[in-house]
Amino acid sequence: MDLALLRTFVTVHRAGSFTRAAALLGLSQPAVTSQIRTLERQLGRPLFLRQARGVTPTTIGDELAHRAAPHLDALVEIAESGLGDESSLRTLYLAGPPEFTAERALPALTELIGDDGQGFALRASFGTAEESLDGLACGHHDLAISTARPRGALLTATPLCDEEHVLVAAPRWVEQIGSDAVRLKGAQALEHLPVVEVHESLPFVSRYWASVFDCRPTATGTVIVPDLRAVLACAVAGAGLAVLPRYLCTSALKHGTVVTLIDPAVPPLRTYFLVVRTGTLAMPHVARAHERLQQAAAAWC
Repeated sequence: MDLALLRTFVTVHRAGSFTRAAALLGLSQPAVTSQIRTLERQLGRPLFLRQARGVTPTTIGDELAHRAAPHLDALVEIAESGLGDESSLRTLYLAGPPEFTAERALPALTELIGDDGQGFALRASFGTAEESLDGLACGHHDLAISTARPRGALLTATPLCDEEHVLVAAPRWVEQIGSDAVRLKGAQALEHLPVVEVHESLPFVSRYWASVFDCRPTATGTVIVPDLRAVLACAVAGAGLAVLPRYLCTSALKHGTVVTLIDPAVPPLRTYFLVVRTGTLAMPHVARAHERLQQAAAAWC
């Protein structure tokens, strides 16, 4: 059986779409369709059910993918480790949220950058979870950090770490409302405070209010800026309250430039995932980056 046909088949099986598989393989959609039809003729059985949006594998298709995919991934690993030009430096394309990627992921990966024969060059891009996962699925990235767990067989997600969210403001706001006001009155004590957020929909504040106060915020954003580091800077300057990841404001809390308004018994958490295209962990530079981030995350929690 032609390995090229099997490779195309496994890619379609994981992608769930001839169009997406064609993009990943660098082929035209008609070429992918032709290869799948050739394989189906050789086997004498249909491998996919064509639908309005993508394809669904048949029972035979699922069985063939289960048997063939591990061997194809193993061949990729052999080809990627040691058979190529050892003098060439592989490039890892990473995508993720700007703050977490800049503050956590990139510093953790710097020790793997170099020309020691095992290192790699690094290219990073920032975006929302949807943008990062779409780019990964289309082959633009090798590794994505996401707060959303992807669905389907094309992408494989591994939990990386949990991020604790804290409600903070400059000390003067605590002096104005009283140090025990939030503990005693809950969200009511915060109704008239200005809010600093990353979007008009108040995603961080809304999630915090729902988790801690079991209600929706009544305030609107006073300062909207699409970067949590800028949100912190505005909060330090006294622009209003903000909900931030604890790792991002640890230093500001230590120095007293912001203070927590409440310490709930169960703080809101958000999970980050490491996401790759299924099978690409057979590529050494992707596997090393994936492993290093997991090791670093053990110290972040």
